Amino acid sequence: MTGFRIFDRRSLLLLLSLLLLAGFFATTLLGYFVSRQAIRNAIAGQDLPLTASNIYSEIQKDLVRPVLISSTMAHDTFLRDWVLKGEGNVTELSRYLNEMKERYGAFSSFFVSDKSAIYYTGKGVLKRVSPTEPRDAWYYRVRDMKPDYEINVDPDLANADALTIFINYRVFDFSGNYIGATGIGLTVDAVRHLITEYQQRFQRTIYFVDTQGQVVLFGNQTGRPPDLRNTPGLGPLVERILRDKAGSYQYLANGDNHILNVNYLPELKWYLFVEQNEETALAGIRRTLYINLAISLLVTLVVLAFAHLVLSRYQQRIEEMATTDELTGLLNRHAFNILIDKVLADYRRSPRPLAILLADIDHFKQINDQHGHRAGDRVLSSVVSMLLGELRESDIAVRWGGEEFLIVLVGCDSAEARRIAEKLREKVATSPIRADSQSFAVTISIGVSQYDGVEQPDETVSRADTALYAAKNGGRNRVEVARDSGTFVQKVTVGQPV
Repeated sequence: MTGFRIFDRRSLLLLLSLLLLAGFFATTLLGYFVSRQAIRNAIAGQDLPLTASNIYSEIQKDLVRPVLISSTMAHDTFLRDWVLKGEGNVTELSRYLNEMKERYGAFSSFFVSDKSAIYYTGKGVLKRVSPTEPRDAWYYRVRDMKPDYEINVDPDLANADALTIFINYRVFDFSGNYIGATGIGLTVDAVRHLITEYQQRFQRTIYFVDTQGQVVLFGNQTGRPPDLRNTPGLGPLVERILRDKAGSYQYLANGDNHILNVNYLPELKWYLFVEQNEETALAGIRRTLYINLAISLLVTLVVLAFAHLVLSRYQQRIEEMATTDELTGLLNRHAFNILIDKVLADYRRSPRPLAILLADIDHFKQINDQHGHRAGDRVLSSVVSMLLGELRESDIAVRWGGEEFLIVLVGCDSAEARRIAEKLREKVATSPIRADSQSFAVTISIGVSQYDGVEQPDETVSRADTALYAAKNGGRNRVEVARDSGTFVQKVTVGQPV
């Protein structure tokens, strides 16, 4: 039987798929947003401060160390005694400055005497500084400043004007009088290389900013304006950052959220900026999101495939239970009521002869009474098997009552239907049935009617039932055909009525 459905499986599967996808997606997206917020909080509250602390430790070795070296030189007894003794033997000072440079791996070392205005290096006398020379302005700035030292970026006259980070330290005699400035220099390229190493190691953007908001040192960054106030997104925060000196900040630039940690380094008098692009940090969980969504989709497809299989079998079973007689496997009356409407609809579209057979097992009650219902059930099943063996695939067989069977013959007029009915009767009559070690000679009576194209299906069945009643009254084991007028033509049978 085809075309009959207890429920709409496709709608159920669609609803199930929507529920599964909604559940998976909601769970996955909720997990993503929770993880994103957790990562954002971890970056701002833990990762960047910890990175800044680690970098500061590295700076203490790589940048603060020169400050300590310069301080050592400024307080060195040899240097102060040499100045106070009149700066006589230049070779002694040159040897001292060169030794300091070599010992600590500096790019250059120097001393400028305030009394003589001579600029000494590890190679000897470089020049005399002058207040009218722009390139000597740094010295007079250092002489007049209040802090003990400064960090400055300038070309190094002693090394072909290589851009150098100088630690300029004020020198005082034993009575506290200013006598000059000393210190060492590191090339900017070397320091940038160190910052680049930090960035690669910590996977952060690192740069240094002076107290005026100017970027003074950076690694392999490009395109950042020297004045942070001109940096998109960050500019409006610069004054607040310089005022606070330390803290965590966020800003948007080019559609990405940037998380920034700032610390003021008093030894260098610079701000250390450690920055993380949130989108880069979230790349990992975004990949996880896509993987989880793909897994969710795959699981949904697997569940739907399994559900489709289970529902198909369940629906098939339910349909069989709802439309099939459990004992014989034939369709029941409920199925007939559904199918006959389809058959008649086909008839109206393309009229073809349509006949109904109504068959009944003769003396079936006696079999049940004398041999039990088990034997009766065996007889029923055997008769059904013989009937089905003689029918076409297009024919419809229904268990109509206890021992009654209704057969719909599509494309058969009354004459062809009578021939088929006689064939079925003869098949049953000539085929003994065995049940519980007993053999039963069973016969059937059949009533035949042809649909006239206008009557209701139950009217056609009623005429077949009347014909069956006539066959029973006529001695059983026979076929009777109902005419439209309600009269019957008796089919001559072979053998004696049972």
